[in-house]
Amino acid sequence: MGSVYRARDLHFPNVVKLVAVKEMINSAPDPAVRQTIIQNFEREANILVTLNHPSIPKIFDYFTYNERSYLVEEFVHGKDLEQVLNESEGFLTEDMVILWAIELCDVLQFLHTHRPEPIIFRDMKPSNVMVNQQGHIILVDFGIAKIFKTGQKGTMIGTEGYSPPEQYRGEATPMADIYALGATLHHLITRKDPRLEPPFSFGERSIRQINPSVSAEFDAIVQTALKYSPQERFTTALAMKEALLSTAKKTGALTRMHYQPKETTEKSIKPLWVFECEDEIRSSPLYENGSIYIGSYDNNLYSINAATGAFQWKFATEGGIVSLPVYHDNAVFIGSEDSRVYAISSRTGKMIWNYATEGPIRSSPKIAEGHLFVGSDDGFLYAINLLAQRRTWRFDAGGPVRSTPFITQDYLYVGSEIGELLCLDFRGQSKWRFKAKRAITSSPLVAQGMVFVGALDSTFYAIDAKSGWALWRYRMGKGTVSSPCRMDNFVYIGSADGCIYCIDAGTSKEIWNYKTTHQVSGSPVAYKGCLYCGSADGNLYCLDAKTGHFKWKFATGGPITGTPIVYNDVLYVGSSDRMVYALLT
Repeated sequence: MGSVYRARDLHFPNVVKLVAVKEMINSAPDPAVRQTIIQNFEREANILVTLNHPSIPKIFDYFTYNERSYLVEEFVHGKDLEQVLNESEGFLTEDMVILWAIELCDVLQFLHTHRPEPIIFRDMKPSNVMVNQQGHIILVDFGIAKIFKTGQKGTMIGTEGYSPPEQYRGEATPMADIYALGATLHHLITRKDPRLEPPFSFGERSIRQINPSVSAEFDAIVQTALKYSPQERFTTALAMKEALLSTAKKTGALTRMHYQPKETTEKSIKPLWVFECEDEIRSSPLYENGSIYIGSYDNNLYSINAATGAFQWKFATEGGIVSLPVYHDNAVFIGSEDSRVYAISSRTGKMIWNYATEGPIRSSPKIAEGHLFVGSDDGFLYAINLLAQRRTWRFDAGGPVRSTPFITQDYLYVGSEIGELLCLDFRGQSKWRFKAKRAITSSPLVAQGMVFVGALDSTFYAIDAKSGWALWRYRMGKGTVSSPCRMDNFVYIGSADGCIYCIDAGTSKEIWNYKTTHQVSGSPVAYKGCLYCGSADGNLYCLDAKTGHFKWKFATGGPITGTPIVYNDVLYVGSSDRMVYALLT
């Protein structure tokens, strides 16, 4: 019926964001069959878009082109369990299988208790379960999942050997998923494919007869899940999980495998407020005089009441806004992908003036010495006189400037897409250039006579602010567009390898790193001993800044690519789900 492709999302030109694109080819000659296929595909999209769980891939888009329908989902780096089984020699260990089982119970319990109505997966089997690079379970292919309604019968659907007897009669309840999980675990631990065995014959194929190394307790749990009568199985996935945990503690699996529950903890309190824009938010918010200013990909700059989240005004440009606004003298300044930088009245939201460059502006403006400094994709860094509203000078950076300038008392520092870090004086004269191997989209940070900046060459640099000589280099797993922040003698930065790093500013020694489940293209901010940083996995993470220990995370509905801000213990952050959130820290 179709294929699944690995693809790159070009909505994010500065980072490599991989997605899975599921293609369904609807070539059935019968119109009724074609309609059923479309309905099943749409059901998968509609179910996935409502779910937010670390073991379920996020959905980014759904569309139809001619006879083909497409579902764009989170790309899972890993293998499905059928592939793991086929590539292994001998039996998989009970420790490994039991930990997978615990995580599968977690996600089934989430689905079965989903509100407003439970969801039945209906097709649990090894090929529909992936294990990612961190060793965690991801449930894929919701193509035949359905909303469960008591007493409702449906079409017999599922996979022979894994589906329980009642599913063949069109009766799928949460107990059906528990049976299929039992069949999946039986297959994994015995290597006996139930599709090749007589149906419902698990009772005649005791696990310990096939694999004597398995504990009697684990054997009993699987056999309970596989009872022919639904009433004799575990009543809930949570009950099965508790039995697995008890067995794992008894056998020592939790200790041997260093089991840590997935961090599903979300911020325990609800947001103080949520404000919805009309398109993705890829930029960072600014707090000034009781207002939040933030740009959106709907082309607008918004002014929002910081206390209540109430709309105050919006100003429309002709392009998406990804840069951070800056405030000066009752005006808000912002760059747009329409190639202009705007000065807007903070009181009325009306334009005061604008200045046109020759390329999209993705750099954030900075103000000093009576001038606004901003980079453009036309390859120049501009100095615009605020009084005259005219250009004083522009500096040829040799390539697009998407980095945001950092300004000190004497100099300004900025990166370019040709991989150069530039140091200029306020007359626009070059003092030095430092060359990285790939683009510097990251915005530099200057502290203690050093310039800290990341690059797409997978390196985090510390450079002498006066001479431009490299003081140290720290190698990350992948490149970065994240901008560093500093607290005490530590500097922090995110990376496309999914990690948030804490580095000793003087020695380049790694103090800790924390692994998220996707690229960290957002930038961290430190506040009162905590580090806050968003990830492309849609979560805002709160970590202990000194130890890197997880404190909490708050789930949004899309990647977070901007930098959060904190003011008076309230954190403000935008997400690609179009929302601006205000959270108590």
